[in-house]
Amino acid sequence: MKKMNRRALSVLLLAFLIVVGLFSYLQRYLQYGESWASYFSRLNSLSEGTVTDRYGVLLASFNANDNHFNDDRATRIANYHVTGDFWDRTGTGILTNFAGELHGFNPITGMTTTRRISMKLNVDAELNKKAYAALADRKGAVGVVNYKTGELICMVSSPAIDPTDNDPVAPEGVYINRLISASFVPGSIFKLVTAAAAIETVPSIWQRSFFCDGEGEIAGVVITCPFEHYTQDFRGALAWSCNYAFAQIAISVGQTEMVRHVRAYGFLDSHNLDGIPTAAGTYPQEFVGDPELGWSGIGQSTDLICPYSMLRYVSAIANDGILCEPKLIDDGQPAEKSILVEPETAKIMQDLMRNNVVTVYGEERFPGLNICAKTGTAEVGDGTSHAWFTGFLKDDEHPYAFVVFVENGGGGLSVASPIANTVLQAALRRGTDMEY
Repeated sequence: MKKMNRRALSVLLLAFLIVVGLFSYLQRYLQYGESWASYFSRLNSLSEGTVTDRYGVLLASFNANDNHFNDDRATRIANYHVTGDFWDRTGTGILTNFAGELHGFNPITGMTTTRRISMKLNVDAELNKKAYAALADRKGAVGVVNYKTGELICMVSSPAIDPTDNDPVAPEGVYINRLISASFVPGSIFKLVTAAAAIETVPSIWQRSFFCDGEGEIAGVVITCPFEHYTQDFRGALAWSCNYAFAQIAISVGQTEMVRHVRAYGFLDSHNLDGIPTAAGTYPQEFVGDPELGWSGIGQSTDLICPYSMLRYVSAIANDGILCEPKLIDDGQPAEKSILVEPETAKIMQDLMRNNVVTVYGEERFPGLNICAKTGTAEVGDGTSHAWFTGFLKDDEHPYAFVVFVENGGGGLSVASPIANTVLQAALRRGTDMEY
């Protein structure tokens, strides 16, 4: 009798495990079946599809017999983080994130469906190629968006590989899209956040003056500046990017208000670029004391931001506070709009960023461009600095916002701004005569 009971219990346990396993399989099938089917049918998909840039240039295609990319190797490499590949080696590519839309999937048969589809993107393949060449094999990223429409016309991350290489020798970090999938120390471009917070919370900010002889103390901690700025007002402190002044400004704003603004501007969140998740950032949210708060307002401390988040922010500033959510895919629908920055604050920031270029950076660096911008040279603790340059064109015919990032690249003005100039000049020529 005991033997029969044990056998019965064993059978019941086995049946229970089978049911649990079947339920688990069905759950995973419903969740991942589409990607399984599209993965195993890369070379014999029942569907036919193409991915093109904004001008109809072929980036990738597939059918029952073949997978194909653009015939030009430089175009394939520059657009790698846009297209991805057919083996899911980079997580941000269109071919990975939109396999279901491209191939289709029938959950009854477990196979891809028979369909023809063409996916048009907002990026300009030639502009991406120009941006990739300007990065010159350095680790970094370039993003350009039309701040009136949300069209993301340039998305480049370096280094990249040729997706047709079946067994590539991949450089370190090649599969990371540095524009949207990683966060970095921002350095002085973060002063754009601190400045906006000060405009809204420190009524006396326009009457204050700040003295800097290369360094200053806050609660016994030395805040250093790379240059001596002497006496300056708020406008001058941003233009000359004075660390000591902005440490004092951050303290005047206070940690609670700094955190509120950082969060409100989206720097702590992961965003969605047409469903592709972006990296979140960090900022000290627990009490850290005045010296550390000062460093955080400068863009150092534990600050980390995703370049894409900065691109959203300067886009809103350029558009009088209204964010047109960037769109990678041209689906014929208008961009979602929201107020990211208070309109009056945005207009003041436009003027301040233009003043940066006119009084400090030099308009001659950007011939023909009505550019408003901020540089950043972010110290990363190993003796090197990230180079940043971000801003926008105050130009109704060419309403472009941009961010340029060069990892461990050096100075923002000397390294990142020439890349921005090269890309923006190309974008203007592209928009008029379609030639570079």
